[in-house]
Amino acid sequence: MKISYKTFQLPFKYPFTISKGTKTHQPTFVVELDYFGIKGYGEAPAITYYNIPIEKMVADLESKRIFLEKFSFSDPERYWHYLHHLFPENSFLVCALDMAGWDLYGKMKKKQLHQLWNIDISQSPLTDFTIGIADIDTMVKKMEERPWPIYKIKVGTENDIETVAALRKHTDAIFRVDANAGWSLDIALIKIPQLKELGVELVEQPLAKDDWEGMKVLFQKSPLPLIADESCVSEQDVIKCVNHFHGINIKLTKCSGITPARRMIEQARSLNMKVMVGCMNESSVGTAAIAQLAPLLDYVDMDGTLLLTEDIAEGVGFDFGKIEYTRHAGLGISILPFN
Repeated sequence: MKISYKTFQLPFKYPFTISKGTKTHQPTFVVELDYFGIKGYGEAPAITYYNIPIEKMVADLESKRIFLEKFSFSDPERYWHYLHHLFPENSFLVCALDMAGWDLYGKMKKKQLHQLWNIDISQSPLTDFTIGIADIDTMVKKMEERPWPIYKIKVGTENDIETVAALRKHTDAIFRVDANAGWSLDIALIKIPQLKELGVELVEQPLAKDDWEGMKVLFQKSPLPLIADESCVSEQDVIKCVNHFHGINIKLTKCSGITPARRMIEQARSLNMKVMVGCMNESSVGTAAIAQLAPLLDYVDMDGTLLLTEDIAEGVGFDFGKIEYTRHAGLGISILPFN
C-alpha cells in the first residue's frame, strides 16, 4: 500500500457562522491509498472545537506510515479495526483512511458502495441547504440565490425567532434549525414552541453536549423532534441519547468513518430513533461518502460543496435537493491524480 495526502483550505462563498464562531475557509485533509495501481480517496475536514487540526492528522499518519504501508488490504471493515487500534486518539485520520479504504474496495469490485450493500438509491432523502448565521438581509439573499425544498437554519442568537419569522416570509420550504448547543433549557422551552408555529420540522442540538439532565426535561416537553449532534460523537453515545433525543446526527469524521457509521445507523434503528448523517463542509470526496449511506437515513445534510467556492473532485450532484449519483465505482467520485 502506498499512501499520499494533500491538505487544502477551501473557501466559503459567505463567511460560515454558527453559534460557536465564524470561518471563511474549510481546512481539509485528503488521503490517497494506492494498492497495486487501484486508488482510493478519503477526506477529513479539520474542526477547531474538536482539537484535531490538519497538522495532527499529518503528524500521526507520518508517525505510523510504515505500519500503514505494510498492511495487506482485503476488506474495509478489517482495515478500520486495524486503523482504530493504530490511531485510538485520532478519529478524523481514521475516518479519512477508512473512507479511502471503502473507495478502494468499491473500485476493486467495480461497484459503488450502495450497490455492494444492496440498498436502493431511489429511497435517498432530499438534502437540506444550510443558511449560516448572518444579518437577515444576507440570510434572505442566500435563500434567494439557492431556491431549495429544505433549509437548515443556524440559530443560537437573541434574535432567532425574528430571524426565522423573516425567512419564512420568503419561502414555504421545510425549515430545520440547528442551535449547535447554543441555548439553555429555559430558552429552548420558550423558543421551540414558537419555531413549531413557524413551520420548523426539527431542532438539532439545542443544549450543551453534556447537559443530559436538561435534555431529559426538554425531550419530555418539546413539541418538535430533537436531534443529537455534539452529544452523539461515537458509537458509545447512541444509547445515551435514548429518552433525551428523538434521533441522532452522525458525522463520519467524528465517529471515525463509514464503518462505524453503518453500525450507528443500525443501532439507532434498533432503538426506534431517527437517523441523519450530516456534513462538516467536506469537498466532493466526503460528500460522496455520505451519499452512499443516504438511502438508509431519515434526513441528510450533505450540502458542504454547495457552500464552498472551490472543490477538489467531482462527485454527486444535486437537483433541487435530490442526490444525483455518478457511475464511478467506490464512492462515486473522480479526482485528479496526486503528484
